[in-house]
Amino acid sequence: MSARAPLPLVVAITGASGAPYAVRLVRALVAAGRPVWLVVSSHGFRLLDTEVGIASIEALRAECDPKGWDRLVTVFDDKDRGARPASGSARSAGMVICPCSMGTVAAVAAGTSRSLVERAADVALKERRRLVLVTRETPLSQVHLENMLRVTQAGGIVLPAAPGFYHRPTTIDELVDFVVARVLDLFDVEHDVGRRWGG
Repeated sequence: MSARAPLPLVVAITGASGAPYAVRLVRALVAAGRPVWLVVSSHGFRLLDTEVGIASIEALRAECDPKGWDRLVTVFDDKDRGARPASGSARSAGMVICPCSMGTVAAVAAGTSRSLVERAADVALKERRRLVLVTRETPLSQVHLENMLRVTQAGGIVLPAAPGFYHRPTTIDELVDFVVARVLDLFDVEHDVGRRWGG
């Protein structure tokens, strides 16, 4: 009997600063052979262009293994709230929003579902699937903290884009890898991103 293909992981990119995290995450998932349902908000596209010079999906594809991308990545329009990630009957391995803006955190906490990103997150919570929000904001207001608490109480995981330094990073890539590795671990994706603590 052949092994069952892994379920797709919904990956959303929103407008919080942190485009290098998003690019590295998608690249690592493709390298690991994991199917990805990708949703990029309009602010996410602006972020990608501003921070890493990626102005289109085609440019993002070029940053990954294009052949792997074509085999594994399905792109959905954030305005299409009728797309597959919007339905609980469309099985997935969960969802990660990376980076996740505080506006998106607020929408997820309130269950407003005004876009595909927000609806897919709502679906992950209601179906009891893993939902990881890679938040990037500082300082945090009481509103931000309360919204993150609400998401956590609903079953989501808040993973701030806050890299550690015990591995003595010397490059930005090493800082990015630290955070991306934690995301991959939460979804049980085998990887060699970053160095693990050895005691």
